[in-house]
Amino acid sequence: MGIGLKQFAPGHRTCAGCGSAIVFRHVLEALGNDVIICQATGCMEVTTTPYPETSFKVPWIHVVFENAASVASGVKRALKAQGNNHTRVVAMGGDGGMIDIGFGAVSGALERGEDIIIIVYDTEAYSNTGLQRSGGTPFGASTTTSPAGKKIPGKQEWKKNIAMLAVMHGAKYVATANPAFWADLQAKVKKAYKLEGGPRLIHIYAPCPVGWHVEPSKTIKVARLAVETGLWMLYEVEEGKLKINYKPKEFKPVEDYFKLQGRFKHLLSRKDIMEKIESHIKEWWETMEKVEEEGVNLLKMI
Repeated sequence: MGIGLKQFAPGHRTCAGCGSAIVFRHVLEALGNDVIICQATGCMEVTTTPYPETSFKVPWIHVVFENAASVASGVKRALKAQGNNHTRVVAMGGDGGMIDIGFGAVSGALERGEDIIIIVYDTEAYSNTGLQRSGGTPFGASTTTSPAGKKIPGKQEWKKNIAMLAVMHGAKYVATANPAFWADLQAKVKKAYKLEGGPRLIHIYAPCPVGWHVEPSKTIKVARLAVETGLWMLYEVEEGKLKINYKPKEFKPVEDYFKLQGRFKHLLSRKDIMEKIESHIKEWWETMEKVEEEGVNLLKMI
């Protein structure tokens, strides 16, 4: 039996090379059977559950864009009222459904200390509705609503850091993951599953070949380069303590990552912007490494 086929069946309608489908297979395999999924509208809802079919072999609830975390909170409380304290409830959504439109519900669940797992699969754009820019879209990326031009070369804002926002809400466990490092991804999902008594959030990188203009066969190569260039850091924060899970011995040039994606091709000739991005990466890593080295308890900063 292939990866995750017991909980997430093949035959869905995702695009060739879909990073989100790979993420879902790993997440659902790690979660197991004693789980209820509350999924926001998005690519992975539309492509995996065309009525009357479904790829989910565990209890699954489709909710609207903005309330996956709220519905998951209600389901978990209902289970507890019935005396069921073992079934895990998971809110899943993309960057549109969790970082933007549904952030209020996510924030509320974190602030209330709801006993749920929140999974954000991040395609860095509204992949389901036309590839518009989202709060998860990285600086400089060209989307249908942040097109690259001579005066404004793509999105001009840095990516919203949903993982650290969750930390600042006092979440019990927060982690980032990437399908190119699938063992790390599954280990983090399993840890979130075992923990209880508070919200756990995992922010997962999910390449979108269509939206990013990437050759479908290069999905995992792009995902690995995101980590090896330092653009996507793998870390976890448990009870306020930061642990960086993977540190490249030497960072690869951001250009190696950008040249595989059409959404960044306009930046390859912009030395000033490339240097700005490299500097941003360096500062972020220096800050995080200092926090880890000094053993700072981030919860004490709330």
